[in-house]
Amino acid sequence: MEVQIFGLKKSSETRAALRFFAERRITTHFVDFTVRGPAKGELQRFAQKFGVGKLIDSTSRRYQELGWGAARYSDETWLDRLVDEPAVLKMPLVRWQQQLTVGAAETIWKGWIQGAP
Repeated sequence: MEVQIFGLKKSSETRAALRFFAERRITTHFVDFTVRGPAKGELQRFAQKFGVGKLIDSTSRRYQELGWGAARYSDETWLDRLVDEPAVLKMPLVRWQQQLTVGAAETIWKGWIQGAP
């Protein structure tokens, strides 16, 4: 079993996800958005499942700094903005095979581990 974790190393939620899988000896592939920004195609995969609104962390400091509280963008425009401003994303984005989660989802991750070959 190998999971991909997308996020920011300085995010406590991302560090918690990395720790969760490390404690269970699950191989992880971590993509740090400060090193390599999110690919629009990858964000679209999460947006198709959850909707763009679920990817946005409206409580983040960066979201407030940008003044996006009153913004009314199309989903496509939001995705473009999120590619440029990954600090506004809910962390972490986790993928195992075709399964996806946004944010801390330990209950779901435990289910993945139990169902993994």
